[in-house]
Amino acid sequence: MIEARSVTDRDEGSWFTISPNGLAALDVLDALGPVRALGVPTRRNVIVGATGRGLGALSLGTPLPDGTPALSFKRPRLAGALVDEARRRGIEVLDGVRVSGAEQDARGAAVVCDDGTRLTGDLVIGADGIHSAIRTAIDPDTPTGRYVGLTNFGGVTHDPTIAATLPAESWYFVFGRRAFFGALPTPTGDVVWFVNVPEAPISGAQRSATSESGWRDRLGALAAPDAGPFAGLIARGRLELAADNTYDLPSVPVWHRGRLGLVGDAIHAPAPSSGQGASMALEDAVVMASSLAAATTIEAGFEGFERARRARVERIVAVGARASSTKTPRGIRRVLNDAAMRLVFRHVVTEKSQAWMFDHRVALDPRARVVG
Repeated sequence: MIEARSVTDRDEGSWFTISPNGLAALDVLDALGPVRALGVPTRRNVIVGATGRGLGALSLGTPLPDGTPALSFKRPRLAGALVDEARRRGIEVLDGVRVSGAEQDARGAAVVCDDGTRLTGDLVIGADGIHSAIRTAIDPDTPTGRYVGLTNFGGVTHDPTIAATLPAESWYFVFGRRAFFGALPTPTGDVVWFVNVPEAPISGAQRSATSESGWRDRLGALAAPDAGPFAGLIARGRLELAADNTYDLPSVPVWHRGRLGLVGDAIHAPAPSSGQGASMALEDAVVMASSLAAATTIEAGFEGFERARRARVERIVAVGARASSTKTPRGIRRVLNDAAMRLVFRHVVTEKSQAWMFDHRVALDPRARVVG
């Protein structure tokens, strides 16, 4: 197993939510127990407009049989804990190694690392994200990520008073006049927050030239016209993610070739608005293991995985794209959008209509062995 992040990066990055379908996949792999305590219980999304008027609320799915609801994690902490668990099970992990390509022949497959190292095996499964080097090795004409019109910022503020005013065990979302905001109170009195800004992609030069205080001043100005706690959270908080241009990957024609295959964001990256990116990757892990275990050849295993997954994941990517598009209207469209959103959350986007996404459960083929 090759991990691009080094062990020193475990506290750098944003938060995300794993809904019950993703947690169920972790549980199937006997990996939920070791990481459960890192998560903040998150049962629903509460959505309001710029004036603070409620637009709706949406459950994040039926909890697991033991009562575990969706959990929100700091991404690098969860990734680090899962790497530790892999090592505990005797799996070799190379930290801080980036892959630049892949090769194969009739006898096996290999990845080529940035430093020129070549690592060989029976097959290669790329889980290397939207800008996947393995996807390019499989298909040089593969599509690239599609910019969804939003830049992303995230941070955390220790403020037990504000945390107590927010809905418990919920993401609190605001369709603001100038941006979209989200906040999650934690049991320790922290408030995790993010800002989605509708704008052109931020350049590397702009990112390098802007200080943390400069970004926070800009985000605070975006939040100032709206009701709610975000201007104060941003002013007093610590920025942990800045100027992240948001992309999705709607459809990838070629998922595998010979001994090379793909999972996760490398083949179906939904916009963060879907809330399903990590959960989809975890489902993939279970289905890929099951497909390979049941197949007589590696390529047949990859084909079985694609048949089982393509329709579901592309439908979820489409859901994320639609959700992202609601974060960009301006002016009078903002007012009209709020009125429409109340109707949407009452009649269209409901717990029942979302059950196919959150309440889906994958199962591990008995022939796929879990290393314990």
